[in-house]
Amino acid sequence: MTPVDDDPSAAHVEMIRWEAGATQRISDELSVEEPLEIRVRGRAISVTMRTPGHDEELAAGFLLSEGIIRNAGDVLKVEPCGRNEFGNVVNALLAPEVHVDFERLTRHVFASSSCGLCGKATIESVCTRFAPLPSVEYSGANDFTIDPQRITAMPQAMRAMQETFTRTGGLHAAALFDEAGRIIVLREDVGRHNAVDKVIGHALAKRLLPLNRHALLVSGRASFEIVQKALAAQIPIVAAVSAPSSLAVSFARDVGMTLIGFLREKRMNVYTHPQRVVREGPRAIPTWHA
Repeated sequence: MTPVDDDPSAAHVEMIRWEAGATQRISDELSVEEPLEIRVRGRAISVTMRTPGHDEELAAGFLLSEGIIRNAGDVLKVEPCGRNEFGNVVNALLAPEVHVDFERLTRHVFASSSCGLCGKATIESVCTRFAPLPSVEYSGANDFTIDPQRITAMPQAMRAMQETFTRTGGLHAAALFDEAGRIIVLREDVGRHNAVDKVIGHALAKRLLPLNRHALLVSGRASFEIVQKALAAQIPIVAAVSAPSSLAVSFARDVGMTLIGFLREKRMNVYTHPQRVVREGPRAIPTWHA
């Protein structure tokens, strides 16, 4: 397997293509998946399978969504430490006043790129770690809203920026949008939750948190962990081009988050708190269907 020049996220591999009884040896471009060990103060707390690139953002977003840090000031530096027997290593240097209870960390040794709740001791421990979003009233003029037409335009805008996916077809994407429907940042990764961590880590580094006037779009399904990470960054609207899980819907409803699934060019399903997207009164339920 040969790396692509200046792009750690993709690699060339030789393969044989079979079509209608004929074979042809050709080169294909694949998404790279490698382990990243995340350390805090020199102590390993997680090994996650990810696509190389933006590793510092991934580590920072992971620390925020795990409740280890609360704001950008808690992180002095995230520095690469080369490689060990597991793969690449990054070490987060935290401010002296940040207390880390290593014995109670919920994700310990290994998290696969698509596992969801890897290493979570209990779902209850996640639900109680972060404060819910401010309560939403249907008449709340100050609440963050996005026009439905801007929401439905988001997948096309995200797809146009998925450069590595265009070449490999093997990466998830997460994108952060402002209230005008503009992309603030987009990140790709073999793991959808890694892509979200990279987006949140970027926002943390740029001191954009809390993201209470932004929307998050993910290219795959909306899992419980995606909603949990969005809550950590105080994102009020989460949308996915595929289905949400039942637990994601239940959790989003409980914490005051608007959760959208099956987002397409002209339709979407709004599962929770629809008033941020449609404002037709307390009993007006969206009629879009997947």
